Amino acid sequence: MKKIYSFLIISIVLMGCSEKKELFVSFSNPEIEFSGRIDTSKVDAAELYWSGSSIKINFEGESIEALLKDESRDNYYNIILDNDSIVVLRLDTIKQYYQLASNLPKGKHSIKIFKRAEWDRGKTSFYGFKLNKGAKILPKSLSKNRKIEFYGNSITAGYAIEDTTGKDSPEGTFTNNYLSYAAITARHYDAKYKCICRSGIGITVSWIPQIMPEIYDRLNPLDSNSKWNLSADEPDIVVVNLFQNDTWLVNLPEHKEFKKRFGTKAPSEKEIINAYQQFIGNLRNQYPKADIICTLGSMDAAKEGSKWKEYIKTAVANLDDKKMHTHFMPYLKSKGHPTINDQQTMAKSLIEFIDNNIEW
Repeated sequence: MKKIYSFLIISIVLMGCSEKKELFVSFSNPEIEFSGRIDTSKVDAAELYWSGSSIKINFEGESIEALLKDESRDNYYNIILDNDSIVVLRLDTIKQYYQLASNLPKGKHSIKIFKRAEWDRGKTSFYGFKLNKGAKILPKSLSKNRKIEFYGNSITAGYAIEDTTGKDSPEGTFTNNYLSYAAITARHYDAKYKCICRSGIGITVSWIPQIMPEIYDRLNPLDSNSKWNLSADEPDIVVVNLFQNDTWLVNLPEHKEFKKRFGTKAPSEKEIINAYQQFIGNLRNQYPKADIICTLGSMDAAKEGSKWKEYIKTAVANLDDKKMHTHFMPYLKSKGHPTINDQQTMAKSLIEFIDNNIEW
């Protein structure tokens, strides 16, 4: 009896060990694909700030959840299943699991978490994925051969792009970087995508406290000590779509940001050109091999006869760099920010320019 009893105990233990458990995949797992400026140096979680940042995993399984925590409860994400269906996820300030997909058919699947919102909504912490019992992780997709990086304002961010009333609502649910000309262009080329943008930002002055030359090289946009190693991750193409906000603010001497940046006297044309030239020159120093496209569009800074286009042309000419280009996307005469259709028109214009002028 003693031998039988021992055998039964061993059998129960072995059966318990063979029972399949849910699979937790930590954020640090090398098969997770991060895209964008994401801080993966922390011990317990990856931190997301910038628009268009994304997290992707390939797997076989019936369901998948993500363990997330948001700073503000005002961040929105697109959950993209198998590069096809998209649902919108709003996060909470409580660390918790979110069901991303369930009842999936057998076979290979992918999930991407894509940040639609801007960094003024606060950071998001990503701890990892949880898959159903018996699921398994698959190798991440092959590294993309092309890399493209954008610097821009609300136009590039996709601000109010889904507000079909045309009222440019600041409500975060209407902003969707995934539908911006920048993200569309990156997907067209199947390029790795980074988007450094913020509504209201400019080169010389902004509607917000920061200007792009102050934050362009940051990991955390609100921390001056938080730097991204630009030289270690050089893109093939850099697109700069800035100056729209400057056009308005240089004419508003009573605005607090005007006073902070200029005092009582608006900048001269030479000073504006020099500021742009210095910013583009800094990008060139960081990215010695990249093609840099200096553009405007699609709001009124890009209209016919705009002196701001001439400022950009002059700055680029002064830099005398064969891999620097100017291209101005169409002025679409919208009453507010670009619509989904406007963004598609802008993407088409940019793609045509790249196809005709850049080999990459």
